[in-house]
Amino acid sequence: MMFKPLVIAIAGCSGSGKTTLARELCTQLEATLFALDLYYRDLSHLPFETRDKTNFDHPDSLESELLIEHVRLLANGNPIRRPIYDFKTHSRVPNQFDPVTPTRVVIVEGILALHYPELLPLYDFSVYVDAPNQICLNRRIYRDMRERGRTEQSVRDQFEATARPMAEMYVVPSQLNANMTVKGTEALDWSVESILVELRKRSLLSR
Repeated sequence: MMFKPLVIAIAGCSGSGKTTLARELCTQLEATLFALDLYYRDLSHLPFETRDKTNFDHPDSLESELLIEHVRLLANGNPIRRPIYDFKTHSRVPNQFDPVTPTRVVIVEGILALHYPELLPLYDFSVYVDAPNQICLNRRIYRDMRERGRTEQSVRDQFEATARPMAEMYVVPSQLNANMTVKGTEALDWSVESILVELRKRSLLSR
């Protein structure tokens, strides 16, 4: 039987703690996680040096048409075939997809989750995770060196060249589209509980 999932958006600057929060909420709510990061445009047609210099923090770096369509499908209870992205090569894995079937709750997570106007009507609830620049940078260094094969200097350079200015231009203003804001420096379980309380207050968990 077709059902309409509860769709929750979680946005915030890179390194704010939004991914950790989204994963914990997914565990608590047995939700399907939809990460915008997997929708970077395929750059395999470019030389690697050119790919490496791409501004990955600009909204145009994501294939917004596809991700909006996929969120729309999930919001209506339909399955999708999600692309698989290789962060080390800045390219999609060719001819491979992850089949995703929505559960009762779908969590859309990414720095630009509250930026695209077409996505906003698809959300039942939205959260912005706020954190200071220095905290975001430190977390981004740790993540990108460990998970994405980057050097510390390359992460610092990218942060100053694109991540911070793009955040100020596109991510921070999107906080106005959120139903609530939590601090990325607070204890994770406190933020999770605050969100669950608000969802119950709005009778969104009783669907």
